Amino acid sequence: MARPRRKSLLGSDIRGDTSAPAVSTMGTTCSQRAASKSRRQVLSKDRRSSRSGTRTFFTWYREVSYRNTWLNPLVVLLLVVAGYAINPTPENPLHAAIYLSYPQAPDPTSMWPNATQYGKGWKDVIFVFFYTFFFSFTREFLMQRVLRPLAHRCGINRKAKVARFMEQTYTATYFAAFIPFGLYVMYNTEVWYFRTVGFYERYPHHTHTADFKAYYLLQAAYWSQQAIVLLLQLEKPRKDFHELVLHHVVTLSLIASSYRYHFTYMGIAVFVTHDISDFFLATSKTLNYLDHPLIGPYFGLFIAVWIYTRHYINLGIIISITREFKTVGPFVLDWERGYYKCKLAQFISGTLLGSIQALNLFWLWFILRIAKRFIMSSEAVDERSEDEGDGDEDEDSSVHGDETTPKIEVTPVTNGIAQNGATKKDL
Repeated sequence: MARPRRKSLLGSDIRGDTSAPAVSTMGTTCSQRAASKSRRQVLSKDRRSSRSGTRTFFTWYREVSYRNTWLNPLVVLLLVVAGYAINPTPENPLHAAIYLSYPQAPDPTSMWPNATQYGKGWKDVIFVFFYTFFFSFTREFLMQRVLRPLAHRCGINRKAKVARFMEQTYTATYFAAFIPFGLYVMYNTEVWYFRTVGFYERYPHHTHTADFKAYYLLQAAYWSQQAIVLLLQLEKPRKDFHELVLHHVVTLSLIASSYRYHFTYMGIAVFVTHDISDFFLATSKTLNYLDHPLIGPYFGLFIAVWIYTRHYINLGIIISITREFKTVGPFVLDWERGYYKCKLAQFISGTLLGSIQALNLFWLWFILRIAKRFIMSSEAVDERSEDEGDGDEDEDSSVHGDETTPKIEVTPVTNGIAQNGATKKDL
């Protein structure tokens, strides 16, 4: 029997940039729920002609994909893989979706003189697009098939808390994988350990090793998927919704511009610092939803990590833009040779990173308020969230995947008439 739940020790939530919803945790509209009810009614009726079988299948598929939000991304992935399997060579246009493009000869001046280098081009957009679907599938599938049952097993039964638990646990899992990946990639460059001179001394970085390029593009796919779902949010947004949207817009702008204009060494340092702090943020939220007894000291550790990575290190990166950007390496704008380290790039880089820093300071203020209330009263309340109440929602306002998926019963048809009835809902 599940243990009784009480109010979370740190309140409803902790501010930060890990709060983007998933499709499976977004609230549904009245029209969506009405359409779902209509499809279930259709599927519960008998079908008496062979022609209706096709219509019934599409009605069934729409309802299944509505309940299982991972299905449509999976179908796209399988279609692309099947299309590539027909002709599994680099000449296949779908090769760019699955594998890195633009391999080049090794660079003898790099830290890995024997490693194949990879250039940049429009095919990289196809790679990011494909893996955006990949992260959509993995996120929705793990949430619905793994994390939702885990939440119930841990005694979290209210839908709002289940949704937040799934979001944060998936986020923590993602960063648990990409933090060591990012540290490994950074270790094999001139910027380890946040050596800011390395951002500029061998500029421009036109090519990268396979692990570096894969890491950068996969991060772009992850944040693209987050931004798309965030912008499609149907439920009532939280108070810092606009700040969260701004964060994702600035993040994607940083990723795209740093990749296109060859400031990727600076970009990987920003990735790693934010990934580390996001991991501690997501795990702090998860422990908070679980009412774990270690949430107090762990929350203190999270604050220390946040300040060190997001402010101390990132302020050092911003300061390097004002000092080393111009003095280290070439400082010239040459479109033909791909040199973009100039005053305009310096201004844009400083503005984008400064915007991220301002948002981080905005969130830090609320994080410290939670810490103060926790210390003073042992039960902090974050007044930000408007949609994480502890009350149970009405059944009709449930998130995706909470109801049983209807199934089609296949029956033989003679002279266009079904023998035993065509479809029915699996109760």
